Amino acid sequence: MQGLLTERTVLTALAALAVLGMFVLLCRSRRVSTSVEDAMLAALHRVTSAAPYLRSGMTQEAADKTAPHLRELLACVAVGVVDAEGSLLSWDGEARQHYADVRTKVEQALRTGKREYVDHSDLLCDERPCLMRHGVVVPLEVADEIHGALVILGGGDRRRLLRAAGEVAHHVSTQLELAQLQESKEKLARAEVRALRAQISPHFIYNALNTISSQIRNDPEQARDLLMEFADFTRYSFRSTGLYTTLADELRNVDRYLTLERARFGPDRLKVQLKIAPEVLPVVVPFLALQPLVENAVRHGLATKPGGGTVSVVAEDHGSEALISVDDDGIGMDPERLDAELANAHLTGAHVGLGNINNRMRATFGEDYGLVVETEEGAGMKVIMRVPKFAPGVLPLPAGSYDEPTTGAPAPSSR
Repeated sequence: MQGLLTERTVLTALAALAVLGMFVLLCRSRRVSTSVEDAMLAALHRVTSAAPYLRSGMTQEAADKTAPHLRELLACVAVGVVDAEGSLLSWDGEARQHYADVRTKVEQALRTGKREYVDHSDLLCDERPCLMRHGVVVPLEVADEIHGALVILGGGDRRRLLRAAGEVAHHVSTQLELAQLQESKEKLARAEVRALRAQISPHFIYNALNTISSQIRNDPEQARDLLMEFADFTRYSFRSTGLYTTLADELRNVDRYLTLERARFGPDRLKVQLKIAPEVLPVVVPFLALQPLVENAVRHGLATKPGGGTVSVVAEDHGSEALISVDDDGIGMDPERLDAELANAHLTGAHVGLGNINNRMRATFGEDYGLVVETEEGAGMKVIMRVPKFAPGVLPLPAGSYDEPTTGAPAPSSR
């Protein structure tokens, strides 16, 4: 993941430098005419307009939305977008009849990875006049792999067409690489969520069901309520869609988990304190980012402590961030031992939730947003999570996109 972030950072920096270079030229107002400035601003607008569609990858929808911007940018006769198999995804402009004439050149460019040139004088054409004078096929390469090609037909200067085609193809390839990196990031995030689901303790599930069954005869109403909480907890935890959710949804799931655990341990042995600032409830967090931290506090901090203890969940407004902490007054542990267990969590399974969430926080928001853990033997453990209130591309699952819980009451502001 660090490698992916590094590559993405480099690409973003290069793009920023290119835009900066354009603006440096624009700022030299005494040395260029207003018409040149306007042309450069228009070109910059077209480049940025095409970028969002390219980020979705080489699809027909993306090609249909991108091709018109590229044709305007190149001021050419036509632009065609071809996928890696040689299928024409989109065509914008005139002279479409000539695509059949350049199809061999397209296949050759996809096979060799080299640019191919076509001159109109070499083609059989009945159109009088025909707008096309020259054509070029430029492969789109990402990490030494051909992802498709651009077919560009021009009616003016040949050298200008070749030079501009190369620059535009490089821009498109960069956007496709960013799309590929984003897809890799999302695949890894989904894999980490699946791993985290697999770590939901079978003992918790067994103990929760055992607690419910023990209440059926003594307190049927309580047993019914606990069964509904258990159903909502599992429905939320094992939902199949969405990498992100709101803090409010995470807190509801924490509340369900603690309700089930308090029924098992007893309210005197497991005390709970929640202090939640209402203004941070809409903040978006990675899915299953909070409940595993609370489970870690109960299982590793309080379950083996004579007399039990208290777990506290605090979410505060901290300017442009939400500051969230999960604190317990349990047995704690030696910090060096915790570091060693986190380093080998993928082998031992110990504290795998902490390591998993730490990785996902840093992958989602940046290296500065890893978890902070404070602990000492006999002094409990505190896990602190900082979450930016806004991060590009980090959005919760739209309402109604998955089965809503049956009892989902709002997260309380205190308990």
